[in-house]
Amino acid sequence: MTAPSTVDAAELSATDLLAAYQAGTLSPVEATRAVLARIEERDPSVNAFCLVDAERALASAHESEQRWLAGSPRGLLDGVPVSIKDILVTKGWPTLRGSHTVSPDQKWDVDAPSVARLREHGAVLTGKVTTPELGWKGVTDSPLYGVTTNPWDTSRTAGGSSGGSAAAVALGMGPLSVGTDGGGSVRIPGSFSGVFAHKPTYGRVPLFPASPFGTLSHIGPMANTVADAALMLDVLSGADSRDWSAAAPVTAGTFSSALADGVAGKRIAFSPTLGYADVDPKVAGAVADAVRVFADLGATVDQVDPGFADPVESFHVLWFSGVAASVEALADEQLARMDAGLQEAVELGRSYSALDYLRATATRMALGQAMGDFHQRYDLLVTPTMPITAFEAGVEVPAGSPSPRWTSWTPFTYAFNMTQQPAASVPCGLVDGLPVGLQVVGARWDDAGVLAACRAFEAARPWSRPPFTPSP
Repeated sequence: MTAPSTVDAAELSATDLLAAYQAGTLSPVEATRAVLARIEERDPSVNAFCLVDAERALASAHESEQRWLAGSPRGLLDGVPVSIKDILVTKGWPTLRGSHTVSPDQKWDVDAPSVARLREHGAVLTGKVTTPELGWKGVTDSPLYGVTTNPWDTSRTAGGSSGGSAAAVALGMGPLSVGTDGGGSVRIPGSFSGVFAHKPTYGRVPLFPASPFGTLSHIGPMANTVADAALMLDVLSGADSRDWSAAAPVTAGTFSSALADGVAGKRIAFSPTLGYADVDPKVAGAVADAVRVFADLGATVDQVDPGFADPVESFHVLWFSGVAASVEALADEQLARMDAGLQEAVELGRSYSALDYLRATATRMALGQAMGDFHQRYDLLVTPTMPITAFEAGVEVPAGSPSPRWTSWTPFTYAFNMTQQPAASVPCGLVDGLPVGLQVVGARWDDAGVLAACRAFEAARPWSRPPFTPSP
């Protein structure tokens, strides 16, 4: 097999790679070498990877190459390079979660369900990507790994907590990455870093071990194209006996096959603020301009809010209780080594009572019921993903923020973790050279509808990757 001389294999999408493997114009070994070279060249500028296993990746690529030569590829992603967020346990690699409190000297002999599915489908796992400590906040920096920066401007944050995934995908350091999202953690870096990110309906992708954040935590694909993300979701979705809360219904067809459905005839609600968010005027303008695309594509678009108040206080109870639970077994001297903001979040979580938690859960149920009713009238809800563009790297909140916590600048994301709905962030433009994301939210289990709408938007408004300039 010979790679096309005019194309860097690291620039190809997963679907393009698979087509090239099928045609015999490119091999998984050549593609993996190109991705590993791209990591070596570009990762020092953004710090997306916390572990790269070139030897194992190339061995896996050689095995894939032999399967393709024999005409018997295994699964849907055979030979495609993929990175894994360092929250998901991965056999043979330590999962340190950005923390000095996790010892690397232990058995690492279990794959999370999503990692297991990737292996079953022949994916080439290249390494693990960064996360804030224990995945607790909406930017990506940690005591163990340092700061992950934005591929469009390395003085800015990539977003988080799946910032390593976003930066890796944006810079061609693998076409696919698995992220997690408990309050926006694939959509925030998707918006800030200019990649596509999909948070599936809760239960669509099984999770093991169970998250301390409970049923707020989702696992989702991050990619440069909607088709790649849909293909990855075809692989990741399904049942796993280790996740008692996963309840994905049986559906006909695949997410990939639904991409051509488009939005013609769909009823779409556009909410510029959800009724309570402050949005940068330039971001608001870019999003409003993007929403017109759906009307041009044949959808009925109404400007309307879904009609709920900001649920942030209830989200805080649920989220920061999870933060406290995640460190429950640690000694005081271990806690003292953790991110200072995380230590504050632990204390906040410990201050809540069981009654506080039940009240927050009641708010969550009411919110879910309200959105269930809303989707009787509208197929999709679209909003800005973020009210701002990426800010300074290495801090939790932008300068001048009245709050020290990340939820103060993410008003569009966490509500849809509470309701467990599918929600995606699709790049929709640039403001002062930085990406802006459009959030597309669907009714529970309508992941196919969300992906089809995003694919239709992508076809009408294709986006580009960041220009790369190495850091000095």
